[in-house]
Amino acid sequence: MGLTIRQIRDNTTRARHLMQRSRQQGFAVGAFNIDNQETLIAVAKAAQKLQSPVLVEVSDGEVKAMGLENIRDLVDNYKVEYGIEMYINLDHSPTVEDCKRAIDAGYEFIHIDISQANHDATEDEIIAKTREVVEYARFTGALVESEPHYFGGSSNVHEETIDYEEIKKTFSTPEGTKSFVEETGIDTFAAAVGNLHGKYPVPKQLDLSLLAKIRESIDCQISLHGGSGTPLHFFEEAARIGVSKININSDMRYVFRKELEKVLAENPNEYAVVKLMPQVYGAVQTVVEEKINAFGSAGKAVI
Repeated sequence: MGLTIRQIRDNTTRARHLMQRSRQQGFAVGAFNIDNQETLIAVAKAAQKLQSPVLVEVSDGEVKAMGLENIRDLVDNYKVEYGIEMYINLDHSPTVEDCKRAIDAGYEFIHIDISQANHDATEDEIIAKTREVVEYARFTGALVESEPHYFGGSSNVHEETIDYEEIKKTFSTPEGTKSFVEETGIDTFAAAVGNLHGKYPVPKQLDLSLLAKIRESIDCQISLHGGSGTPLHFFEEAARIGVSKININSDMRYVFRKELEKVLAENPNEYAVVKLMPQVYGAVQTVVEEKINAFGSAGKAVI
């Protein structure tokens, strides 16, 4: 059942207040990808237990799997059932049209990522299409996020180590960040400071000094993508520096699959899989709680 424009604007106003609180109080909000109902339950339970605000986020593939409106309804239902502060973020959306559909559906956070579909997209093209989404989002008040170039990696488990010399070529710069934010009018800048999509055999290393300089160069919010596999102390410091949103996906997917494999092996004669799922989403909930505590958002929900 769709939301009214008044309900959508009330939600986006609360979302904007959340981002303001994150800066004022020095915490970051976890944005947790879901591709099934069980993962959504895990996020909701963690948010309820720790009284933390959370973002549920879905990429293009996850929207295709679950349905744009279905996700809106599921999040709203669990938000009421668990009594939690929860919003939806459209993650790495590759087209302006998809962003507009999500805005119309009442998604509070929109990430337009033109380079996701076209890695060779020019900065001028990225700026123009990002500005189009920013203009469209003004009707509902949705917060728009973007970045000026392709963000590497994939939300999977990788066997290769991280080539930081190569990754550093795509790091954000204070000057480039400031220019991009001014030209697009975005609400949130997706910074690249060593964060990388996916889970790797070595821990990720964030350039916190660079992050602090980026924070000083702009007034809008900052997000960190590719949070999985990052030592928790980086998150704690990033929140203190002024990061408002941190994305987590691969760590959850990895635990979901490993726990599912385990529980299926332990119950070879159980075909009502729904009976086995609480153990699975319980394991995912533990991961979400760990991130929430590192982000400093526990106890920060406003219902």
